[in-house]
Amino acid sequence: MSSVRRSAALLAGPALAVLLATSVAADPGGSRHASGTFASAADPSGPSIGWVKLTEDRSGIVHVNVNVKVEGLTAGLHGIHIHTTGACTPTFAAAGGHYNPAPAHEHGLDNPSGPHAGDLPNLVVDVDGHGTLNARTDRVTIAELLAGDGSAFIIHANPDDQVTNVGNGGSGARIACAVVVPR
Repeated sequence: MSSVRRSAALLAGPALAVLLATSVAADPGGSRHASGTFASAADPSGPSIGWVKLTEDRSGIVHVNVNVKVEGLTAGLHGIHIHTTGACTPTFAAAGGHYNPAPAHEHGLDNPSGPHAGDLPNLVVDVDGHGTLNARTDRVTIAELLAGDGSAFIIHANPDDQVTNVGNGGSGARIACAVVVPR
C-alpha cells in the first residue's frame, strides 16, 4: 500500500468513526421514550397514583414496550387502553375514544376484526391495590402517540373481555388517566 493511500486510510478511519458515532447518536431509529403519570378519578387534582413508561425498540419491526405501575385501585383485572387525545381534564372523557387509526378494526385483542391499535391486555391489581402491566405492542409508535392532539392512557373500573366492540369490552368507567409526554 502506498504511503498516500495509507495516510488517506488513517485519516478516513477516525473521520468515519466520528461520522458513524454521530449518526448513531442522532438516529431516531434507536429507542425512543415517553411516559405519563396517572391521576385518579376519585381525586383528579390529587397526587399521582402511578405511571406509564413507553420504550420503543426499532430493531426490525417497531415494538413499544408498555410498563404501568399504579396503586390504590380495587383488586382484580382492569381494562387499560390508549386513547386518542392527550388530555385528562376537565374530565377523563377529554381523552376521547380508543386509539384506532384503522377504522375496520374493532375493539378487543381477541376480536376477529380487531384489535384497535390502542388495545392492551388487562391491568392486574393485587389485593393490596398495586397494579402492574408489562406489555409489548407493534400496533403503535411513540411518534404516533405524540403527534397531533397526543394520546392518553385510561384505566377502567372493570376487566376488558377483549372481544366486545360495544362498550369497550365491558370495561366500564374511566378511573385513571395519564397523558403521554416525551421523556
